[in-house]
Amino acid sequence: MKLEKFHGIIPAFYACYDDQGDISEARTQALCDYLYEKKVQGVYVGGSSGECIYQSLDERKAVLSYVANHLKGKMTLIAHVGAPSTRDSIELAKHAAALGYDALSAIPPIYFKLPDRSVFKYWTDIIEATPLDFIIYNIPQTTGYTLTTSLFEKLLANKKVIGVKNSSMPTMDIERFKKTGGDDVIVFNGPDEQYVAGRIMGADGGIGGTYAAMPELFLQANQFILQGKFEEAKHIQSDINDIIIALCSQNGSMYAVIKEILNRRGVNVGSVRAPLEGISSEDSGPIDEIIVMIDQAIQRYCQ
Repeated sequence: MKLEKFHGIIPAFYACYDDQGDISEARTQALCDYLYEKKVQGVYVGGSSGECIYQSLDERKAVLSYVANHLKGKMTLIAHVGAPSTRDSIELAKHAAALGYDALSAIPPIYFKLPDRSVFKYWTDIIEATPLDFIIYNIPQTTGYTLTTSLFEKLLANKKVIGVKNSSMPTMDIERFKKTGGDDVIVFNGPDEQYVAGRIMGADGGIGGTYAAMPELFLQANQFILQGKFEEAKHIQSDINDIIIALCSQNGSMYAVIKEILNRRGVNVGSVRAPLEGISSEDSGPIDEIIVMIDQAIQRYCQ
């Protein structure tokens, strides 16, 4: 079944910058190697965690190229191609298709509040630009647009639409999208804080922005669910949530904190791009404590 390659744990790939704040091919490849060694199912490239909204079209194309050149054929590759204009989205989509990505994904149009017919046309124009399968990205807390089951059903009439990355907070949305799509459609859990709940409610896998900070824990949570060990899954989710709260409680942005954790583990991916805030001197101690939290949870569940 072609959808099986999308099951499991798919980290959202981080933007990897050099010391001057420019896209780094070497650091992108280092993160590719790190995630490949962790045995995750795939990567979701160029989305929120990839800081796409702060990058030029050429930079986004470069990242797509670097990841594909290093990971194509090794794991599932999903390219997020959502951009402010349909023209740029299609250019990114065609670029990803030429590189051999497995599927495309895109947020809805942002800034202007558009009616459903405009959102439908935006996604359809991207879908029809390449032969690749397409995954809708529903993240209303950042885009201001909420995917309805009626529009989802309308989009599913196009056979290239294979699923939805659902990052809205209510787990009921996952259940509704799964019921609408059935077994022939994949639903990804988006909010990392509810990975276990989302899977139990019908999600087939997960795409998440904190997965790469602690891939072992999400891989183990996935195993617990597959094994029907729901009590263990509940406990590991609780520990994951403690870590996520700590990641979001520093002066620097969550992504800056995660990148510093990776940097301290020997995977130098740089910092974040303004207006996201980098870490401060006050964050150093707490980051050490977060690393201990992650390592202790790995020892508790993954040994």
